[in-house]
Amino acid sequence: MDHRNVSLDELQVLGNKELADKTPSEIIQWTVDQNKAAIVSTSFGPFSAVMLHAATRVKADIPVIWVDSGYNTWETYVYAEKLIKDLQLNIQVFIPQMSAARRDAVMKGIPAVSSDLHPEFTRQVKLEPFQRALDAFKPDFWITAIRKDETDFRKTLDIISKGPNGILKVAPFLQWTEVDMEAYLYEHSLPQVENYFDPTKVASDRECGLHTTDYSI
Repeated sequence: MDHRNVSLDELQVLGNKELADKTPSEIIQWTVDQNKAAIVSTSFGPFSAVMLHAATRVKADIPVIWVDSGYNTWETYVYAEKLIKDLQLNIQVFIPQMSAARRDAVMKGIPAVSSDLHPEFTRQVKLEPFQRALDAFKPDFWITAIRKDETDFRKTLDIISKGPNGILKVAPFLQWTEVDMEAYLYEHSLPQVENYFDPTKVASDRECGLHTTDYSI
């Protein structure tokens, strides 16, 4: 249903009621049907192909935001290039203002999670570039592949939740499990990244701040 004349706060309430039993594709279609600016984000991490395939089947030219920290594995970059080509992504890449080599010299490598430098490292390589993406595209909706089974924080979320800058964060796959994601990859013959590492999270069940911080920088 098109709710183009209601506020984003009202859309959050209406959307969560209407989408509770919908499939990921139906949730993405609902989002696009609101005729408001929408983006998809990706890290090209595990199961990224699922979200990117589903989103581009609904809207082929939806902007795909990739914050490339400069610390991705070789396999991640190969995986990213394959998906960009195969899915013909409208890819929009945002990178940190400082090179990885320079930052490594200043911070003496990637700071440990326990280090006082780690929050600043995360801000530089992920939060600040993503804020630039938000400033550039000014989206009303941010479509993300987060799932409840990934972290304790994500267990608390609804399909539509409030994101940074007052935008609405839409999670079409929120209720899916890893088994569901694997089945989608198999059904659509999509690739999976074999070696992925996020230096801002380190552990897969840890939040990096992208989904927990209102980072007006």
